[in-house]
Amino acid sequence: MAKQFNGLEPEHQNFIKAQHIFFVGSAAESGRVNVSPKGGDDLRVLGPNRIVWRNLTGSGNETAGHLKRVNRMTIMWCAFTAKPLILRVYGQAQAVHPLYTDCTDIDALFAPHAGTRQYYDMTIDLVQTSCGYAVPLMEFKADRDTLDRWTTDRGPEGIKAYWQEKNTRTIDGFPTDIESGA
Repeated sequence: MAKQFNGLEPEHQNFIKAQHIFFVGSAAESGRVNVSPKGGDDLRVLGPNRIVWRNLTGSGNETAGHLKRVNRMTIMWCAFTAKPLILRVYGQAQAVHPLYTDCTDIDALFAPHAGTRQYYDMTIDLVQTSCGYAVPLMEFKADRDTLDRWTTDRGPEGIKAYWQEKNTRTIDGFPTDIESGA
């Protein structure tokens, strides 16, 4: 049975720290709903009602475009080992672009990564847990290094060129502001 909370309890925060993957959901008022898997050490819980996560360069930039239009985000974690649990946080978020905004305080939360495209600063208004009984048991083997190698091979100017080619608009044509930071 689902349970709801006004913020992340300590046990929720411990659960989040133990997970190797999370999923981000966003949608504009029209067009496609986006659900994106995220891995690595790219999320920080800054309190019961605040999460910051780093978004590395990827093939699309849907979340940024969606948040410009409709300021809502859902993040979900599910247990693939041990006790079954699904944890979702709902709230509003803003994109913070390191190229256009002084985000020294957020940068300090993470190890440097040349592929950092933006950060998302989320204010949580609802936390929900549910059973996760149908989530399969799976074993974590390792983080992939493919994105790290790809980023290194491209270099800083190659990454910026990639953003211009692939990340300025969502698949529905909404601007992401990666080119302007506005």
